[in-house]
Amino acid sequence: MTDDGQIAAFMAQAGLPASFADLVARLHIPLAARIAEMAAGREEPLVVGLSGPQGSGKSTLTALVTQLLRSRGLRTANLSLDDLYLTQAERKRLGQTVHPLLRTRGAPGTHDIALGLGALDDLTRAGPALIPRFDKVTDDRAPAADWERFDGPADVILLEGWCIGARPQSEAALIEPVNALERDEDPAGVWRRYANAALAGPYRALFDRIDLLVAMTAPDFPTVRVWRGQQEQRLRDSLAAQGRDPALAMDEAALDRFVAHYQRLTAWIAEDLSPRADIAIRLDANRQPLELRGL
Repeated sequence: MTDDGQIAAFMAQAGLPASFADLVARLHIPLAARIAEMAAGREEPLVVGLSGPQGSGKSTLTALVTQLLRSRGLRTANLSLDDLYLTQAERKRLGQTVHPLLRTRGAPGTHDIALGLGALDDLTRAGPALIPRFDKVTDDRAPAADWERFDGPADVILLEGWCIGARPQSEAALIEPVNALERDEDPAGVWRRYANAALAGPYRALFDRIDLLVAMTAPDFPTVRVWRGQQEQRLRDSLAAQGRDPALAMDEAALDRFVAHYQRLTAWIAEDLSPRADIAIRLDANRQPLELRGL
């Protein structure tokens, strides 16, 4: 199938509007071409880090770029930071021993970085590799039987996630709370310092494996909240279509609380990561690129 046919089929399956083709021409196709060029002739997989706030379109970007790369004969694997969350039991223990806010997935310190590093190592070798999966409806790691099987070695690994490539903040930046969640539930800064230390420690080992870093940024955090709300509505619709209880998705109050866990680092990443990324994509409220640097 030609790229045009592949793109049309992808858009139809995902229910994307015809206008999405313009974005594909500006972003997806040039990004796939850049990755393919960098991957050519390498002995080790090219690891591409894709960073962007919740609801920014990372998953769609990753999925289509994967198809475009595979059509060029490149064995392309996807590893999402969202699939590396600690189990619910592990986060519960952190909530009891370190800080209650660590029960909620999201902040650095709530991922199994060793699992991610192991998956990257497995994808560099010939033979079958298992890519972890996390079930957001049950808020727990999916059984290993449901993990994706990939026949390696990979030529390209797309590592995507909301805080991919993030660096720790300064101690001074941690003093003042950024929202009511931090003010009321983390007044001493224990939770945010734990997350910051995680970025300075184990997360560095994962992010240091990245060869090409792509950073997407939103106009502001209220826009991220709108995008995340749209994701949750799609989840409700999907649950209803499956005959499952739509109440398994978060209501508005729960979602407000959930996204508050992400606010500090989302703002910091927009400030710190975009200028040093290899490719920077500044989005408007409709997820259209206002600026593309590096493509």
